Amino acid sequence: MRSPDTPPDILCIGAVLWDIIGRSASHMKVGSDVPGRITRLPGGVAMNIAMTLAHFGLRPAVLTAIGRDPAGDELAERAEELGVATGYAYRSPDLPTDIYMACEGANGLVAAIADAHSLEAAGEKILAPLSDGRLGTEAAPWAGPVALDGNLTESLLSRIAASPLFASADLRVAPASPGKAGRLMALVGHPSACLYVNLEEAGILCQSAFDSAAEAAEALVRRGVARALVTHGGAEAAEASAGGLLRLAPPAVLVTRVTGAGDTFMAAHIASERAGMAPEAAFARALRAAATYVSGETPH
Repeated sequence: MRSPDTPPDILCIGAVLWDIIGRSASHMKVGSDVPGRITRLPGGVAMNIAMTLAHFGLRPAVLTAIGRDPAGDELAERAEELGVATGYAYRSPDLPTDIYMACEGANGLVAAIADAHSLEAAGEKILAPLSDGRLGTEAAPWAGPVALDGNLTESLLSRIAASPLFASADLRVAPASPGKAGRLMALVGHPSACLYVNLEEAGILCQSAFDSAAEAAEALVRRGVARALVTHGGAEAAEASAGGLLRLAPPAVLVTRVTGAGDTFMAAHIASERAGMAPEAAFARALRAAATYVSGETPH
């Protein structure tokens, strides 16, 4: 894919891969063998965020690693059809396209395995468009929003935090999973980093247990996070910064899927702020979008 003629509105940096998701309406536990549906869709945190941003009318581009294999060619083609520019992606002839596999039951996510080894192996190569003039240089860095995902290695996240290539960027950051939440410590203290985490991930970052999203969000800010948005499933969510605390309850919906809900929340929030919405309105719209997503519909 060639670089797009129209500059993107936002860069999504991280995992772009194939999602293999098995879903069942049955309650599941370890060893369960139940009927259900298995889907194969473009996914990965960066891709999920980018797809939702495209739904909201923005022009996202992904900085990622996609293999030059049939799976990678199909993935790039499908992403472009969904409004996500892949022309800036690092296309490796040696690394296979990454993949994620998850199993979900009526009781939520049962288990998942993320194979993002190609993204990790590509490392700083995925950032080349930010320094070679296609999207920016050290002298004239990218000045728009950037969505970072925790599938990047801790060392790469640390370099991003200190890099002049991101000196003017509005950094929005999401962990790929609770197991990778600790990687985001590299961005604690960054003046523009806004973290989107759930209650468990906030606890990992703060090395503490929290009873509410509000408590967790305030603790993150005290720890040095410039801005934190914390969700807690169907319970009250919270946003904290030096400017104060917002608390809102998400709409009550029947949950039919969970993989990608946090990414949808983050993308909807970014899109709402880009549209000029006030903080509380943007927060509420993002919660509605996530609720719509987990109910099985497509948020707009």
